Amino acid sequence: MSENKTMSTNELEARLQKAENIRARDGVVWKDKFDRSATIAAAREMADGAPVRLAGRVTALRWLGKLMFGRIYDIDGEIQFSMSREELGEETYRFMKANVDLGDFIGITGELYHTTAGELTVKVSHYDILSKALRPLPEKFHGLTDMETRYRQRYLDIIANEDTRRTMKMRFRMLRLIRDYLNDNGFVEVETPIMQVVASGAAARPFVTHHNALDADFYLRIAPELFLKQTIAAGFDRVFELGKNFRNEGMDAMHLQEFTMLEWYAAYWDFRKNIDFSWKMIQKIIMDLRGTLEIEYQGTKLDFSRYEEIDYTARMNELLGVDILEFKDADVLKKNLAAAGMFPADELEPLKSVPAIVDYVFKRKVRDQIINPAIVYNYPAYMIPLARRNDADGRRIDIFQLIVCGAELIKAYSELVDPIIQRAAFEEQARNKAAGDDEAFDLDEDFLRAMEHGMPPISGLGLGIDRFFSIIADAPTLRDVILFPIMK
Repeated sequence: MSENKTMSTNELEARLQKAENIRARDGVVWKDKFDRSATIAAAREMADGAPVRLAGRVTALRWLGKLMFGRIYDIDGEIQFSMSREELGEETYRFMKANVDLGDFIGITGELYHTTAGELTVKVSHYDILSKALRPLPEKFHGLTDMETRYRQRYLDIIANEDTRRTMKMRFRMLRLIRDYLNDNGFVEVETPIMQVVASGAAARPFVTHHNALDADFYLRIAPELFLKQTIAAGFDRVFELGKNFRNEGMDAMHLQEFTMLEWYAAYWDFRKNIDFSWKMIQKIIMDLRGTLEIEYQGTKLDFSRYEEIDYTARMNELLGVDILEFKDADVLKKNLAAAGMFPADELEPLKSVPAIVDYVFKRKVRDQIINPAIVYNYPAYMIPLARRNDADGRRIDIFQLIVCGAELIKAYSELVDPIIQRAAFEEQARNKAAGDDEAFDLDEDFLRAMEHGMPPISGLGLGIDRFFSIIADAPTLRDVILFPIMK
């Protein structure tokens, strides 16, 4: 049974009656403001005797006859307070005891002191009841462990669990660090549409929504890539966007349909420049948040002081025994893999194109075995239609991925800005889609038109924020690092 049990009728009636008692005395139950002199965290740094006006949610109450002790909470911590019947007066003291419950918000006025046990405490000379909670906090809320409650009612999880508070605050600090790093290096934060006419920018199945005013279907973006590149064409040298993407795919510990992505694009860079720049950012963020580049993730030690380089094409050629740059027949490739005993034929059947098959093999036979940071580079051109072909060999693309613990954290490449090759790549994707590959790109004429107007050399990068942060925070699933995860 959930720890946040259904509230009984008696509990609700009792709290409603207390609300009426407060209304009868104060005129208003849910007050409009309270002028604090400090936050709880700031008060904890003050000396004994300092006058304070603090506010927060009541998380503990202990009545000892003429004296009581309680605690109030805000996002940065808790502080103890004490009340004396002699100092407050009989009526005021009893009103507090009779009408204030755990979960209520109160304001307290008094001065700081340390108890004989050494705990910092506010000696209350006056209190204000600011807001009545009609629902009680769950039983044993200080040790709230029911995962259903923790995910569905994240606010209770944050109140109850210091680890959750710390994780969420660290996530928001990470986002600020990323923005600061990019802003300090000449990037401009921009905004691009969530609803898009064409589903493109990544190989993924999109969500579809209907625009009533236009009587037209739109896609929730799977990536902001095509619009961000158009801002580069407009003359912005370096741009980034931190926002939500949506992909209508499977859900597991490392995949959610709604997720946060950082994408940036820089004019006149190539993918090697992006490797250097992004790796320095990754290291800085980990150092700022964890204080070391050697961290532990779910019992596995990770070393972010260096990375391994892996040639994708060479590794896959060795694994498959064929030149993947030249292979074009999806059915023959599937038969070869099944004959070699690498995968059963029925497992490969849903894969309708060579890119889909090669990607499937890589993820299960190579990527899943990568633990410490690895830069994987030198991919076949057919894998990513938006990446720039290598000047020395047009069958290859200038791309890299950062992979850690079998998960892709970064995908980045030198961008394709040749409109002729880009159109041909889109047309190949259209053929793959017609063959049944529902993750293939759609052709985007508006984007091609922008490219035909001319684009400078560009390198772009995508970093999965949720996945990256789950490693920093040592969280087993993405749901543990998202404030309000989607629940069934």
